[in-house]
Amino acid sequence: MSDSDGKKTLGLRGGARPGNVKQSFSHGRTKNVVVETKRKRVVVPKPGAAKPSSSGTAPAGDKSRRPAGISDAEMERRLKALQAAKAREAEEAAKREAEEKAREEERARRRAEQEAKEREQREAEERARQKAEDEERKRKEAEEAAKRAAAEAAAAKEAPKAKAAAPSKPALSESQPRRTEREQRPSRGKGRDDGRRSGKLTLNQALSGEGGRQRSMAAMKRKQERARQKAMGGPVEREKVVRDVQLPETIVVSELANRMAERVADVVKALMNMGMMVTQNQSIDADTAELIIEEFGHKVVRVSDADVEDVIADIEDKEEDLQPRPPVITIMGHVDHGKTSLLDAIRNTKVVSGEAGGITQHIGAYQVQTKDGTTLTFLDTPGHAAFTSMRSRGAQVTDIVVLVVAADDAVMPQTVEAINHAKAAGVPMIVAINKIDKPEANPDKVRTDLLQHEVIVEKMSGDVQDVEVSAITGQGLDDLLEAIALQAEILELKANPNRAAQGAVIEAQLDVGRGPVATVLVQKGTLHQGDIFVVGEQYGKVRALINDKGERVKEAGPSVPVEVLGLNGTPEAGDVLNVTETEAQAREIAEYRAQVAKDKRAAAGAATTLEQLMQKAKEDESVSELPILVKADVQGSAEAIVQAMEKIGNDEVRVRVLHSGVGAITETDIGLAEASGAPVFGFNVRANASARNTANQKGVEIRYYSVIYDLVDDVKAAASGLLSAEIREKFIGYAEIKEVFKVSGVGKVAGCLVTEGVARRSAGVRLLRDNVVIHEGTLKTLKRFKDEVAEVQSGQECGMAFENYDDIRPGDVIEIFEREEVQRTLD
Repeated sequence: MSDSDGKKTLGLRGGARPGNVKQSFSHGRTKNVVVETKRKRVVVPKPGAAKPSSSGTAPAGDKSRRPAGISDAEMERRLKALQAAKAREAEEAAKREAEEKAREEERARRRAEQEAKEREQREAEERARQKAEDEERKRKEAEEAAKRAAAEAAAAKEAPKAKAAAPSKPALSESQPRRTEREQRPSRGKGRDDGRRSGKLTLNQALSGEGGRQRSMAAMKRKQERARQKAMGGPVEREKVVRDVQLPETIVVSELANRMAERVADVVKALMNMGMMVTQNQSIDADTAELIIEEFGHKVVRVSDADVEDVIADIEDKEEDLQPRPPVITIMGHVDHGKTSLLDAIRNTKVVSGEAGGITQHIGAYQVQTKDGTTLTFLDTPGHAAFTSMRSRGAQVTDIVVLVVAADDAVMPQTVEAINHAKAAGVPMIVAINKIDKPEANPDKVRTDLLQHEVIVEKMSGDVQDVEVSAITGQGLDDLLEAIALQAEILELKANPNRAAQGAVIEAQLDVGRGPVATVLVQKGTLHQGDIFVVGEQYGKVRALINDKGERVKEAGPSVPVEVLGLNGTPEAGDVLNVTETEAQAREIAEYRAQVAKDKRAAAGAATTLEQLMQKAKEDESVSELPILVKADVQGSAEAIVQAMEKIGNDEVRVRVLHSGVGAITETDIGLAEASGAPVFGFNVRANASARNTANQKGVEIRYYSVIYDLVDDVKAAASGLLSAEIREKFIGYAEIKEVFKVSGVGKVAGCLVTEGVARRSAGVRLLRDNVVIHEGTLKTLKRFKDEVAEVQSGQECGMAFENYDDIRPGDVIEIFEREEVQRTLD
């Protein structure tokens, strides 16, 4: 082997000998590698023995330096073998170098050929391109020369004097385009920016006009800040902004990052480093969140759960922002004193005909335009004793109370109750003495009776306005509206429409087609479609707003009653609606309120001491309970029924409402009723098909009512054991409306298919829409083909027309029933 200098050396002593080896790879690649060869270690002779020479060999004749036990002949032979090995190694090295040189020359030759071939190809392409550009340039020059010639000819005709100056211009014109074109020709190198290879055209490129996304103002400021820092000599570390982070008991990771103004990914990464594998939509407890906040260098501000409601704190409106608003007038008074008829006369509509038995059982909210263009908002409240809470809500949201007292009946118990509600609410009162057209009317007796309850009218030298009116003849209606307008003017009612809306829920119901629906009276601000709001324990986004005429509107200002769609559940009547900025806030507040209500119910139902437990057990043994389930069409009615049930009973018997709700009777209600042995009372609602079948199989009694008096009287009679004969309804059939036809002289006729039982001409009928009673009455006609018939069997088609009712639609269901007298027994 040869070393780096090419000299051949021979060494027998130990130690590394460096050398270069050239490695060959595929495709003509080579590499020089430095290698070291080591010899085996020579055994050191014992003390007194002769040391080897510095060359590592001992001369054959020098016996003193020769290793022991080796003869001259052996030494000679070894030297010859060593020289022969050296010679072979030199030959092999020379041979390898020659082969390597030959391979290197071959690779150089191939590389030169390849480069020559590529150069020729590039030159050919360049010549072709140059030729094409020359032809294009010549064509353009020819066109330009033709244009110039035409222009010069035209100029020669118009201005002969300009011919002298013409010869000097072509020289410049001929040379200028060529130079300009060369200068303006885009380069064909890698850096050209002709946009042909930039990929697909995106929406951002199209909108920005520069082929790139438009930068925001914040991005431009950051860029300027970076440039300024760079000019000042390197990046400068931005100062950390320390924030006070409000921290509730639990918080969503993304909300925590938002409050710290940190990237969500950084917060998730920090949590993962702590061993918590969470996503940005998961919640973490306050202790963990506090560690994260401190890790990011912010300050923790602990808040309680109740602080979530601070976002809807009442804002005091400035005086300059307030604008006049319509007054809210509540009609109150005793049952059957003509409240709704009076409002009916004012509105020129038929409201009474829509209520079962002519009794108002819901709070109605209406807007009325007077002759002089003044807008008034009226609330019509029920007068029955069961609707005390509904009347109190009416008084809470109203500005003026119109107390309706019948001139032939004077002051009654609910009249006194209405007076107390008005006084408790602190709102002014106007007394409308109704039914003045009746012969037995005695308005002076009404005024005298009112004195007993500290209501002194103007005719009795008081300050309460009184107006004699008649809903039938229309007498005094203008005077009543004038008195209302005068009272409203004195009150100077104002509100700020340009703020987040706040309102009160007048009524709420669960509509099968539209979901939870709340009738809301807006008190402050303007409620817009799309607003996010929280109302009681529910929240939602305004999907639609419907005014009192059934029309869709985009917004509702102060004192405007609207139906709100888009809730996630049915709120309680009387709940306050507040608009929030984000859905997260609304959901947080609703969940907090629901939890508080749940804790309150749990605390109220739990006996805290042993004495209380024993007392409760004794009461349960001595008192007989009548369990019932109540389902109503609207929240206010359900609440009124439950309150009425609580008043029924004595020391021996009491009524226990297991469950009350809004909407159709479902299979779940039947299951609960069966488990507790309770009947189900439906108020203006019906059971769906599966619930009816389940009730028949399990023997659960379902009773339907449309007048609250009947329901209260039935429960009272059952609870007290007064089981006298009663009139009970027997359902004999159902019919479904397939088509509606208009017949002259008759009105609207429903083309029906009797789906169950029979349809009888003499029976009573109810019109059901989505299992809710729309109308109850009698049939005007029952026809089979063209003949009037007494009854139609199941599976047959027939035509039906209702007495004094035309609002029928395809898909409605007609319930046919008969009343019969039966004897009841209390199980």
